[in-house]
Amino acid sequence: MTTKIEATPSDDRELVLSRIIDAPREKVWRCWTEKELLKQWFVPKPWSISAVDVDVRPGGRSNITMRDPEGNEYPNLGVYLEVVPNEKLVFTDAFNEGWKTPEKPFFVGVLTFEDEGGKTRYTARARHWNMEDKEAHEKMGFHEGWGQCADQLEELAKTL
Repeated sequence: MTTKIEATPSDDRELVLSRIIDAPREKVWRCWTEKELLKQWFVPKPWSISAVDVDVRPGGRSNITMRDPEGNEYPNLGVYLEVVPNEKLVFTDAFNEGWKTPEKPFFVGVLTFEDEGGKTRYTARARHWNMEDKEAHEKMGFHEGWGQCADQLEELAKTL
């Protein structure tokens, strides 16, 4: 089980989750950037990932389709804004591949991976355009869902 640690949001439109993951950050990074690994942990079970198409570089696509237990699919299209291997990954749904804009952007994700003596201080920040979106994300279960995913991420990273 990941170890919860306190992290303070940078402003009132940000949700943040921080954990110590019992695996080196290179392995945690791989789980975020390799599509076959991403499919194994990225949504809270019993949900699953039905498709992953990623090009992990600034401007590259981040297209991940989630599937609920009833078989309904939820595509999440976006791009990577910043990629610092083993340290930082920033992505958004405010743009799709080719810098196309969707009807309604939702958030920017900022992930940091810090070395903690062979473990990883993993921090996930969800920065929203407005309070309405932040509150909706909170009600969708951001802390519970992202927390469960962090546990699944740790479980997988420990096997690599």
